[in-house]
Amino acid sequence: MTPDTVAPPVPPVAVLGVGAAAPSLRLAAAEAGAAWGSGGGPGALAVCDADEDTLTLAWQAATSALEAAGVDAASVGGLWWGTSRPPMAEGPSHVFLCSALGLGAGVAGCLASGSPHAGMDALVAAWDAVVARPGTVALVVASDALVPGPGTAGETAIGAGAAAVVVASEGARDPAAATNGSSPGARLVARATRARPALDRYRADGAATTEDVYDARLFREEVFLPLLGAAGAAAAEGAPVQSWSLSDPDGKLAGALGKRLGAPVSSAPVTRALGDTGAAAPLLGLVHACAGEAGAGTTGRLGMVGYGGGRATAVVLEAQRPVPGARRAEALGPARPATYVQALRARGALVAAGESIPMGVPPGGAAFVRGNAEMLGLTGARCAACGTISTPPSIHPACVGCGSSDLGEVRLARRGTVQTFVVNQTMPPPFQAPLPLLVLDLDDGARLMVQGTPADAAVLAIGDTVTLSLRRYALERGVPVYGYKAFRAAAAPGPAAPGPAGTTKEGAT
Repeated sequence: MTPDTVAPPVPPVAVLGVGAAAPSLRLAAAEAGAAWGSGGGPGALAVCDADEDTLTLAWQAATSALEAAGVDAASVGGLWWGTSRPPMAEGPSHVFLCSALGLGAGVAGCLASGSPHAGMDALVAAWDAVVARPGTVALVVASDALVPGPGTAGETAIGAGAAAVVVASEGARDPAAATNGSSPGARLVARATRARPALDRYRADGAATTEDVYDARLFREEVFLPLLGAAGAAAAEGAPVQSWSLSDPDGKLAGALGKRLGAPVSSAPVTRALGDTGAAAPLLGLVHACAGEAGAGTTGRLGMVGYGGGRATAVVLEAQRPVPGARRAEALGPARPATYVQALRARGALVAAGESIPMGVPPGGAAFVRGNAEMLGLTGARCAACGTISTPPSIHPACVGCGSSDLGEVRLARRGTVQTFVVNQTMPPPFQAPLPLLVLDLDDGARLMVQGTPADAAVLAIGDTVTLSLRRYALERGVPVYGYKAFRAAAAPGPAAPGPAGTTKEGAT
């Protein structure tokens, strides 16, 4: 689309709920700049740890959005996912995320990629799908974890994060509302796209890192400000917008654009906390704006503009009451400070010498073909005769409790209690020590053995309550392998009783 082309208006769609996620590491922008003798500003940059990536962030944000919307995964008609860095450049990235979320095998949607504009591409595509097929519930996810080159300007600006929104036809019933039959209190009402064939930040085919823009001043004055300004003005259609959530590749451009658009920049606090989150940036800022001051919730007209690859898309949201999930999304979970060296290692820019331990089973082999769905979806087999849940289903054709073969697949609970554990203090790459291995009793009665996280190793105890989250276990032959890890949610009630042999923290043998 050329800058002079104007798309016809589209009908509004309802917003049922939103969610957000951020990775666990935080690098001070000033520390990244100091490593190369330059400044870095006062903010922080969110960095994915070794077991996090754009898919695990997308899963977390999408899970939160579905819960906030009161929508069961089985009701979702399509998943539209935008990210500049899918876990596989070519492969089943979209299917992996669908399986992890419990979406049906026939679910519609697509994976948008190629630039940080991918998040807006996913939103617009889902919007069109919902309008074309009334009654469809669409899940939109934007997640990103751009990797800047060492010493580039991007190292002091680029972060990671994810946002998700559940949309449906205008006039759809709000599943999360207390009053039956009430309509959702928020909707997407207007949008506009503008484009210019100018080279901005890019990543060459096969390259690991994203390059800076060639001429920052030229990019600012002749591409970014006029293009995003035109898209924002067109979407606003002359009606006042209270605030704008804006793409901000260097931490400064959004402020200048906000002045041009004549409204505050609601995404500024998110950029200071996480850095430029690429494809997720406009949606994350909008979620923050929907939460309002002190989490009270915002009503009115809120705008966002996403940019990447020479394209800018602006969208306006109109809220009559607080958007479900926005307040919860403000709490993105605990974060751990990271040094510049730790950030380089987590991003793969520093790799330990020596051999890593291969899994021995290729990700395309029979074990993964048969078991991947249950690994990603975290499923078990419930016995119709005695109710026992056997895990994993693929290796238990009969009930482990009574031997019956009358089994039905179920999704396991994501919360449980630690029954026993061991902490391995020495682990070969790609695993990180200290690594807890836990045996859990889940809230639905299933027993499961999973990995924990090094951050919990020193405080983990029998009886602790843990939650399960999707994480990347390994990168095998260039293919990500996913599973669930246990994260400590609450300490065991009262003094911990002595456990049986093997429950204390021990070194690996």
